[in-house]
Amino acid sequence: MQNFQALYDYIEKLTGKMLSVDDKQVFTAHFKPNKIRKRQYFLQEGDVCKYTGFIVKGAAKTYTVDEKGNEHILKLSVEDWWLADFESFYKLTPSRFNIEALEDMEILQITHASVEEFIKPIPAFTSMQNVLSQNNTIAAQKRMQSSISQTGEERFQELVNDYPHFIQRFPQNLIASYLGLTPETLSRIRKSSSK
Repeated sequence: MQNFQALYDYIEKLTGKMLSVDDKQVFTAHFKPNKIRKRQYFLQEGDVCKYTGFIVKGAAKTYTVDEKGNEHILKLSVEDWWLADFESFYKLTPSRFNIEALEDMEILQITHASVEEFIKPIPAFTSMQNVLSQNNTIAAQKRMQSSISQTGEERFQELVNDYPHFIQRFPQNLIASYLGLTPETLSRIRKSSSK
């Protein structure tokens, strides 16, 4: 039940709505605890994203691999974040992304059918989805704008301001890829910003 408490706390904090005992029983019945070891996949490119997962413990990366074998990090995820390729999850189409555990993870996962049939009618869950949708749209616009118009230094500073824990949590090569920089450029930026 500890895993579920993290989810309940997250939903109530995000939405300001309390979950009833009945709501919690529905969540417990349809979210399934899962453990994913470091370097294991939650989702691989070409597969349909059958689950969305709430991270209780651990971290993951969402990425693509180009024709030269280079990884391009789209998202880094930690506790209280959701894992999924939402296009694949909702449209049941093959994913273009890989989602891989960077640490041993504990997640609560749920199928698309369970979300639609059992969870969606819960008002707090609907509110959570609305808030997440807004937050994701804002984050995507902000990321797109920064990749077009900001320098590497400005993108790094924005990451430090928005997600300071990422700097200690993730290796420099992943942070560099996420920012669209080479590891060498990021190293130079970090040295100059620490002066």
